[in-house]
Amino acid sequence: MLKKVIFKTLIVYCLLVNFIQAAESGGMPQLDPEFWVSQIFWLVITFGILFLVLSKLILPKISDNLETRKSQILDNLELAEKQRKESETKLKEFDNIILRSKIDAKNLFNDSRKKLLDDINNKRVKLEEEIDKEIKIVETEIKELRKKSPEKINKIAIETSSDLINQLIGSNVNNSSITAIVTDISSKNKTV
Repeated sequence: MLKKVIFKTLIVYCLLVNFIQAAESGGMPQLDPEFWVSQIFWLVITFGILFLVLSKLILPKISDNLETRKSQILDNLELAEKQRKESETKLKEFDNIILRSKIDAKNLFNDSRKKLLDDINNKRVKLEEEIDKEIKIVETEIKELRKKSPEKINKIAIETSSDLINQLIGSNVNNSSITAIVTDISSKNKTV
């Protein structure tokens, strides 16, 4: 396309130069067959030099620039594609890491919860066993106290009665008669 533009520009230039020269001489020499050979000669020389300058100097630089730009664009596209693939693989790796972390955290939470529940259950069972032992000990003590309590109550009642009678009457009473009365009353209360 550039060649066509340059070629058209040269044609217009030559025509203008010839038109100006013809206008000065008063006629149109390009139409005079006498000047055709010289015009064709200079036209070939001018276009030949222009063609050589364009083909050897200007067009190679332009085509080199275009090739360089094309190769840079291709390199940039390849680099962008490579980086896109790398970013996709990194993104997949990060997603996998996040997923594994979530699974590990969930497993760790479940394991910790299970251990905690097992520990609580073990402590509860031990505590219940200790409470059962204490209850049994207390029950045996209560049974022993129940067995011994009537005797102690009778003893306290005999002592209290003896002291009351001593304070009321002012003389000591025989403990055996008080003991017989208290024993008789307590045996009647047991049967009721």
